[in-house]
Amino acid sequence: MSIVMAVNTGSSSIRFALYRMDQGEIPLYTGALTSIASKDAMFSVIDSDGHALIREAVCVADHGAACEHVFGWLHDSNTLRPDAVGHRIVHGGPLYSSPQVVSPALVESLHGLVVFAPQHLPQALQALDHASRLFPGSTQVACFDTAFHRSMPDVARLYALPEEVRRHGVQRYGFHGLSYQYLMSELERTVGTEIARGRLVLAHLGHGASMAAVKEGRSIDTTMGFSPAGGLVMSTRSGDLDPGVLLFLLEQEHMDAAAITTMINSGSGMLGLSGISGDMQMLLDAVGDSHRARQAVDLFCYQAKKTIGAFAAAMGGLDSVIFTGGIGEHSAVIRQRLCSGLGFLGIELDDGRNHHHEPVISGEASRVDIRVMATNEELMIARLVAAELSAHE
Repeated sequence: MSIVMAVNTGSSSIRFALYRMDQGEIPLYTGALTSIASKDAMFSVIDSDGHALIREAVCVADHGAACEHVFGWLHDSNTLRPDAVGHRIVHGGPLYSSPQVVSPALVESLHGLVVFAPQHLPQALQALDHASRLFPGSTQVACFDTAFHRSMPDVARLYALPEEVRRHGVQRYGFHGLSYQYLMSELERTVGTEIARGRLVLAHLGHGASMAAVKEGRSIDTTMGFSPAGGLVMSTRSGDLDPGVLLFLLEQEHMDAAAITTMINSGSGMLGLSGISGDMQMLLDAVGDSHRARQAVDLFCYQAKKTIGAFAAAMGGLDSVIFTGGIGEHSAVIRQRLCSGLGFLGIELDDGRNHHHEPVISGEASRVDIRVMATNEELMIARLVAAELSAHE
């Protein structure tokens, strides 16, 4: 097994990468089709030398059409055929805690899990179906975004709901697991096990945002819960809500489930607060002129900063904070705001290092190691696929 394709489906995007895994994880192609079903839909592909092969606007009405476009290009324009295709499956429900070779029984089981992630799983299943048909000789492998958090103790997983509800799988699952798993593997590879096995807060801050408390290499808590809409304020997702808010919307505003779902996932978060945008940089540019933009940024920072303190309490201390994701990697302003005032935890930022986005941004006197790391979910998928197939062999 040498060529592995990684497929990462989101609610409005498909990202992919092709790797030669028998020669040191060499990327052959990376690409994405973004903003599916919008006028801004864009298809791009980059080769192994970093050269853009394609960057073009496309018209794709839905995720099915996007799959046809992406996998059609991969099939028709690429003489290499993957030995295996790994798929990011956002939700493993209560059933799956490790990668699984795809079989008809697994596909049937995944269809049964759509109720857990109706905004994401149907798209992943469409991608899996397209890849299976176009590359029939390739082994398909499902890699679950919830698997990393299966180590959480009961106290971090439970909702205070009746058992007859919880037995249907209603619990806190956590997400961004493939990203966190990649960060942990890179920490261990680049700086050693001592830091990787410490008390870490991993902050994946982007369009979707979450944080995880990791102790001795295991997730012990995370912000997202039953669905990716929970936890921190995000770009267009509400984050955690008092259940009474949903009851109010149902009973007093007469909103149905579909309208509430759309509002919570697509019309809330920083977009809903600001009325301008869910893009952090656009909001930072607008804070001087817009009170609502300032409120959105303030709430994002307040919740994330509060979470660092809460996770430090849960772990009995803090050794490292790792920032990743679009905001975590690229916004020195947000990183500074999240670390400001946390000297009592041993957090001291070096403003110069932070401004220049250096890999280590903690000050010399900081007791807590603060790092900025790029994540790579596609490479993590490829690694998991290679390990799974090697184990089967």
